[in-house]
Amino acid sequence: MNNNETIFALSSGHGKSGVAVIRVSGDDLYSLFLQITNRKSVDSRHAYFANFRDTAGDLIDQVIAVYFAAPHSFTGTDVIEIHSHGAPAVVEKIFEYLRDMGGRMAVPGEFSRRAFYNNKMDLADIDGLAALLDAQTDAQRKSALASMLGGDSEIYNAWRGQMIEISAYAAAMLDYADDELPANIGKTIRIKTKRLYDEITNAISRYAAVRAIRSGFNVALVGRTNVGKSSLFNAILGANRAIVSDTPGTTRDVVSATIDMGGYMVNLSDTAGIRRATDAVEKQGIERTKSEIANADIVIHVQSAKNKITIPPRPAKNEIYVVNKSDICNAEHIRGAIYTSTKTGDGIKKLIGTISKKIAQIATTAESSVAVNARTRTMLNDAAAELKNALDAGTENYDIFSEHTRRAADAIGKILGTITANEVLDATFSQLCLGK
Repeated sequence: MNNNETIFALSSGHGKSGVAVIRVSGDDLYSLFLQITNRKSVDSRHAYFANFRDTAGDLIDQVIAVYFAAPHSFTGTDVIEIHSHGAPAVVEKIFEYLRDMGGRMAVPGEFSRRAFYNNKMDLADIDGLAALLDAQTDAQRKSALASMLGGDSEIYNAWRGQMIEISAYAAAMLDYADDELPANIGKTIRIKTKRLYDEITNAISRYAAVRAIRSGFNVALVGRTNVGKSSLFNAILGANRAIVSDTPGTTRDVVSATIDMGGYMVNLSDTAGIRRATDAVEKQGIERTKSEIANADIVIHVQSAKNKITIPPRPAKNEIYVVNKSDICNAEHIRGAIYTSTKTGDGIKKLIGTISKKIAQIATTAESSVAVNARTRTMLNDAAAELKNALDAGTENYDIFSEHTRRAADAIGKILGTITANEVLDATFSQLCLGK
């Protein structure tokens, strides 16, 4: 991929819109900007109104254009931003002009890749940018923004710096006399290594909570057939999404919907009732129910007031027990269960409040030094394993100790892109859209 070519892309949303933003990146775009604005000179970072004309002199559109001179731009190269009307025909005509001027359409993530190569961003910042572009709730926005603005990078750089220092001291212990090294250096580097190991394993342990904030909390309604799961599903959503029937086994597949609950994205699932299946389709639905339970952050066990109620004495932290159809129940309420009725609305607000409370509790565990995603989790696991190997090497094998801490530093380097591999770069930048 040529980092010097002139590339362009639509950075705003596709389709009809009031304004479209087209971004151009390349080397020495000053003369191109003068042609676009029909001026003899311009200043960087100033907005100019222009009658944008094609190579034949015909008017394309009236635009606002801004020139960002290298290295003071998003990519570190010269960048032009063209703000035109958002009609698809206008955008395509501007693209045609840019092609005539020697540019080409950028591939997804190519602008950010240039920013990475020009030391404007590291891979941890890119991960945060990708998460920010996907953010649908305020919690997702906050988490992603902290990563994109370099919060994670500072921590990773600090960890890596300590690992390199520890590795150097461990190696020096083989070549220098004790009186030439800091006092108790062996004990000191082991304490520092153990502290790093604890910090990294703590971050890894919070991965599930971070994933839930970034991708949404998975909440599954489960229970036997005909207990009212679909009615509860519709009541929580405030819309009729699932089919409701008195016939047992109506729900054969998982029905899902996404809602914003207290600023967090929730993936709510209505699952097939669990019973002895009577046909192949129902069996498959029950298997999918089991998969939903395994992947759920919160499991809502629904029972019917018509049946015998069983509540475990100590439910798991991620479980909620609901007794539905409370309008037909005259018996004393069992402690530990939420009684609901979709006919009268009884208990629905309490159930939603309980779900929100559990989500907030899970979210607090995500408050770690770094936001771990699927990519960084693998490398953090590698780093933690190497630090554990160093600690297990014993006090007489500081050559092995040094090698393992060096490898741990390499794993953190891959997170940042300090140590790169093409497959790491491709996987990271492919998350992004055109114009980023």
